Amino acid sequence: MTQAFYNIIWLFFVYSFLGWLFETAVAAVKEKKYVDRSLLFGPLCILYGVAGVFITVTLEDLAGNWFFLILGSAIYATVIEWIAGHLLENITHTRWWDYSDHWGNLDGMISPVSSLLWGLLGAAAVKWFIPLVGHLGEWLPDSLSHILLWGLLTIFALDCLATLLTLAGIVHYLPRVEELGNRLATFSVRLGSWILRRTEKRIQKAHPKADFQHRKREKATVFAAGCGFYKLFWIFLIGAFLGDIVETLFCRATAGVWMSRSSVVWGPFSFVWGFALALASLLLYRYRERSDTFLFMAGTLLGGAYEYFCSVFTEIVFGVVFWDYSHIPFNLGGRVNLLYCFFWGIAAVVWIRVCYPRLSTLIEKIPMKPGKLLTWITVVFMVCNTAVSSLALARQQGRAQGLPPRNVVEEYLDEHFDDARLNQIYPAAVRTDE
Repeated sequence: MTQAFYNIIWLFFVYSFLGWLFETAVAAVKEKKYVDRSLLFGPLCILYGVAGVFITVTLEDLAGNWFFLILGSAIYATVIEWIAGHLLENITHTRWWDYSDHWGNLDGMISPVSSLLWGLLGAAAVKWFIPLVGHLGEWLPDSLSHILLWGLLTIFALDCLATLLTLAGIVHYLPRVEELGNRLATFSVRLGSWILRRTEKRIQKAHPKADFQHRKREKATVFAAGCGFYKLFWIFLIGAFLGDIVETLFCRATAGVWMSRSSVVWGPFSFVWGFALALASLLLYRYRERSDTFLFMAGTLLGGAYEYFCSVFTEIVFGVVFWDYSHIPFNLGGRVNLLYCFFWGIAAVVWIRVCYPRLSTLIEKIPMKPGKLLTWITVVFMVCNTAVSSLALARQQGRAQGLPPRNVVEEYLDEHFDDARLNQIYPAAVRTDE
């Protein structure tokens, strides 16, 4: 494990704990009594941990630019809050927070006021909190801090498991003790039932309206109905394919060359476009009745933030920059630029108004059983494709450092995905370690 991994885990726990302190203090002031605002047994608010780490890792390069640091923090944290709010509402059939009385709120899940607060907190964390935590972490020896973090991760995983099982309503489906045939099974069921009921009681104390009963879903009559996994996966796949084709043609028209724009080693698939269309469908289609101006502004902000994150992610994980807009006016670190952000806004309007309804109808016409079978076959292929692509890029970094192959897999990668081959697949990629 690299030190960067331990740093991220350390920040996650610190942000989660501070978020729990903040939420509990606010609830105590409002209700005049102590209310545990954590979803878990431990004093942690996962939303703050995830948002804090996401902002810290993605926006650290913007520490010197207050405006974009606050704006980026607000966008990322707001999206995370929106997704978390809807997930909890769908699972427990209640709202864990409600901004319905706030001006400009969306679904009562997010609001301009909360977004501004997120932006200020995120900017403060990047500017001042990260250096402070780094200095505090230096007081502990690496070996001791690693043991501590692995212990916390183990406890956190067990806490999450108990909470997830409770949210899923598993406690109501445990067999009766008298129906079991041996002492070990009886003890296991009693222990599991005690843990889950304690978790349910604790959550309902903070959120009395939470409902953990399993509710039967209506049996789907068409393939990929609604905006669930099957629909989003096929939108991702089709979007990744068409995005690669469009970018390839764009390069041909503007630069006069045929250039691969694929994200993976097998097939013409641009993941940036695929995920963008899937996320746009998930986040924006429910607001299709809103004005074109709303969709344009949302697409501009979300698209720019998304592209910035993709640039940072690929550079951190693979040590590669796949695009550089430094030569285009009004760019931000070469990762995004104002013109292309406007393109994201226009694309959002066209996608929600024109493309998604038609594509959704076509996907739903796929027969149910063949559609599900084909989906999972394609999922397996794309997972393998992504894994091989990631390993090939990692091995390229190893070759650049003069490291010989250490196993059969790296020998295979050297033979089939050498530098010449990868340069054909990723012609615009630039290694940051060169």
